[in-house]
Order: sequence, then structure tokens, then C-alpha cells
Amino acid sequence: MITKEEYTKMKTKLSFIRALFSPFKPFGVKFYFGKIAIGMPYFFPRTTVKDPDKPGYLKFKPKKFGFDICPLGWKTKWSDTNYRLEWQPRISFVFWKWQFAIIIQSEYSDHYWESWLYYERNTDKKKSKTERIKQCQKEFPQTYKWSYTDGSETIDYYKLILRDKYKPLSIDESRDEKLKQILK
Repeated sequence: MITKEEYTKMKTKLSFIRALFSPFKPFGVKFYFGKIAIGMPYFFPRTTVKDPDKPGYLKFKPKKFGFDICPLGWKTKWSDTNYRLEWQPRISFVFWKWQFAIIIQSEYSDHYWESWLYYERNTDKKKSKTERIKQCQKEFPQTYKWSYTDGSETIDYYKLILRDKYKPLSIDESRDEKLKQILK
């Protein structure tokens, strides 16, 4: 039977699944089956055992059989709301020299997960999803300007990572929407 502490730990590790029920596009899943090759995230799957040569110390051994969940890896950089993606979630099953891994991926991974973290942790949960996304876009913008020798380009990653229903409107679309509301 699973204890309350184990349940809480598993719930925390799998919290990234909530992104599937958010305004963000569903993430993708990649599968791997073969010899152990997918790290969790920095090392191949391994386990710790007591070091017989150094009492009180632990040493690492390659995992022969087991299951690992690597949750979404992130940190804050300059403030408590400035999120940085470290690694995407993955799940690994190891048996002897073989590994089956499930790797969670999104097309614009840094922008996707950093925006989702802000949405999940720093927006007012009493508001609707639409209002929370507007708050997220205002307080945690994902608009970047790329400069080239022959011009520049501006990219708003919210247009690429949000479901159609929640995408920000262009100036023309916003104006047309307001006109429709007025003329009703």
C-alpha cells in the first residue's frame, strides 16, 4: 500500500501532467527502447549503496532493474518569478542492460515550460483560464525581437504555445472583436 508521503511525492513529480488541462497546447511524447542511453537527467539510471571501503559514505552503481521519474527540472534566476527550464520530464524503466524511456517534449520547450510554470505558480487561480493567460502575458511576456543585418523579426511565443482559443489577438483581430461587441 502506498503511504501518504509517497503519494504526495509522486503527485509532485507528475505535476507537469496538469499542462495537458491548461490553455497550453498538449506536449508531445517520445519513446525510446534500447540499451541504456537516456540520462535522468545528468546520469544514466543508477542507485546508491553503502561504500564498504568508506564507512558512512555512499557510492553509485548502475541500476540493473528499476523505475525512475524525473520531474520537470527548473530554477529561478533573478527573481522568484523568473523561471528557467533545466530539463523536460522523463520516465525510465530499466531491466538489465535495457531501457524503456518516455520523454516529454514540447516544440518550444523553454518558452512553453517557463510560461506554464508562471501560469501555474504565479497567476490568480480564482480567475478564469483566459484571465490568467492575459495576466501571464502581461507579467511574463514571451515576445522577442531578432535582429539581422537586413532587418528584424518579432516573435510572440504565446501565439505558438497556446491553444487557439487562448492565443493573443493581433491589433486588427482585437479591433474587429471590439467592433462585433459594439454592433451586437
